[in-house]
Amino acid sequence: MIGKLKGTVDEIGEDYAVIDVHGVGYVAYCSMRTLSALPGPGEAATLFIETYVREDVIRLYGFGTALEREWFRLLQNNVQGVGAKVALAVLSTLAPSDLANAIALKDIATVSRAPGVGKKVAERIVTELKNKAPAFAGAATGTIGLKQELGEGVAPVPIADAVSALVNLGYSRDMAANAVAAALKTAGEGADSAKLIRLGLKELAR
Repeated sequence: MIGKLKGTVDEIGEDYAVIDVHGVGYVAYCSMRTLSALPGPGEAATLFIETYVREDVIRLYGFGTALEREWFRLLQNNVQGVGAKVALAVLSTLAPSDLANAIALKDIATVSRAPGVGKKVAERIVTELKNKAPAFAGAATGTIGLKQELGEGVAPVPIADAVSALVNLGYSRDMAANAVAAALKTAGEGADSAKLIRLGLKELAR
């Protein structure tokens, strides 16, 4: 099994990259996010690889980070109706931390932005991965617990009210939750919603 390729970029196609490793060109199918982050032909590059072996084909899927590869595995192994194509579409649309946030907040609309992902599939992704998302939240690790409480409707009233107020002002639920999480660090757990809103707005204005 191939777990990682380290070489130079030979070619970048619509949905794949060819990585030259000591004269051998490996074709790796990638998300749009991974492809856009690759350097130009002749430049050094590293891809984390998921190898699929079937009776009639061996296919490599490449990712810019190990975390993105883990999400590729999670989506396919845990969600009915999600194969490699849909998993790549999701990861092309959402970074791992954004996907973890959307799942925690039960934000089906954000997940369904990915091409080929309808409401039913998005609901399955949110439902099946809600307990696994925190372990693969990446940059969102610090706020994932709060977002899960909001998604489940069990967050303390001042926090829920502050997030709701910021959302009503036009901010996304994710941005509002991040701002209130930052406000909590300053104000402390006992802060009322008015204080959290005020501090949250300061965070959003930065």
